Amino acid sequence: MTLLIKRTLLLLVLATTLHASAQTTITVMEGVIFHDGYAGLVPDVAPQPGIIKLRNDLFTRKLSADELASIGTTLQMRVVIGALCDNYDRIGNVNMALVPPGAETYDPATVEHIELGRFITPFMNKNIQPDSVPYLFNVDNVALLLKDSELTSSYDIWIELAVFGVPYAANTQVSGCAGRNDVFTGKLTFQTNDPVPEDDTNVLIPLFFNSTMNNYQVGATDTLGQTTRSITFNVAEDLTDAAFFLITSNHGANTGGEEYNRRFHYAYYDGNLALTYKPGRLTCEPFRQYNTQGNGIYGASPRTPAQWQSFSNWCPGDVIDIRRIDLGPVTAGEHTFLLRVPTAVFANGEGYFPLSLYFQGKTSGSISGVGIGELDQAEVPFAIYPNPTNGSFTVELPTENAHITVTNVLGEVVLQTRATSKWTQLQLDRSGLYMVRLSNGSGTSSQRLVVDR
Repeated sequence: MTLLIKRTLLLLVLATTLHASAQTTITVMEGVIFHDGYAGLVPDVAPQPGIIKLRNDLFTRKLSADELASIGTTLQMRVVIGALCDNYDRIGNVNMALVPPGAETYDPATVEHIELGRFITPFMNKNIQPDSVPYLFNVDNVALLLKDSELTSSYDIWIELAVFGVPYAANTQVSGCAGRNDVFTGKLTFQTNDPVPEDDTNVLIPLFFNSTMNNYQVGATDTLGQTTRSITFNVAEDLTDAAFFLITSNHGANTGGEEYNRRFHYAYYDGNLALTYKPGRLTCEPFRQYNTQGNGIYGASPRTPAQWQSFSNWCPGDVIDIRRIDLGPVTAGEHTFLLRVPTAVFANGEGYFPLSLYFQGKTSGSISGVGIGELDQAEVPFAIYPNPTNGSFTVELPTENAHITVTNVLGEVVLQTRATSKWTQLQLDRSGLYMVRLSNGSGTSSQRLVVDR
């Protein structure tokens, strides 16, 4: 393939992505204020139309028929959390609630949910910039669900944004927070491409939703003393393609337990090992900029990647991975899922893994997304974070001695470097859309889009 053809194809990909990502933005909610999660409900002074505050830590809004009709084949979910009077790292979620049609509100404990994304807030001081943190999720598979008329006629689709915060430390540590119980602000948007016709070949089976997993509580494990959770479910008809979508994060039990120790996780499908993973980034340094309040995780000076990997299984200010387990064709009948963390330690009966899992399949066709999601199907896996970025970002590599090339929307090379370790920090001079390409010297390569604001 000639250089001219390669450049033309790259421009076509970029042009298509620019067109797709700019088509429709759905503002699900904006300017919502979360309050002390342990306090009684604090009503909004001027609630936004259509947004309901179900709890101090939970807002929800129903997607309209016009919004559902505007969904295309790609879907990006963007969350922005702003600092108020909670200066600690907290867990946050975006959920999809399946609510009986026509309901004006609902009890979140009585309806089915799937968790669309999870994130960890940084240690933020509202008086220091930056005072907000963005989170970006690619959830193209969810676009398929939102285009399924059987699903959307059986249920109203409500989208929840949840952040559980408490103000007690900030009441004394942050100037201007004395006596206050407002903890964070939140904004949630969806971004999609041109609308497509409805597709009624989708199957959704919610399995776990923020379920507690540990080894010391009845109902939180299959066997007391072991950290395992399993579930059996039934698939009504043969599927041409299917996948699990799994979210876990390890919390609590202090320094001797799960919050600061990485453990191997083993996921099984029908008794066969389907995925092995260990949570955590190569480094949490890209998120230091958002951790403006002094804290015991980041400290006063940067940590080396080895130091981060020795204890941290998540980074305050980062998303929690959505782990997709592709299953291929699935036959009708009974199936099982099992998650094991055999070395987990819950010192003094503390700590848990919030476990979310759903099964998604197709009665015809493929569950794979297109557009931006298609670029993630790379021969050489690597990650970029944060993305979007503010000039500086980290490339997380599977191997050393890789070559990195960054091009702009015109296909011009703006940066080239050879990575000599498994993590490389890069700097961009101006905002825009860029393609980051990785080649490993053996003839294989892959690419990712990065947005610099």
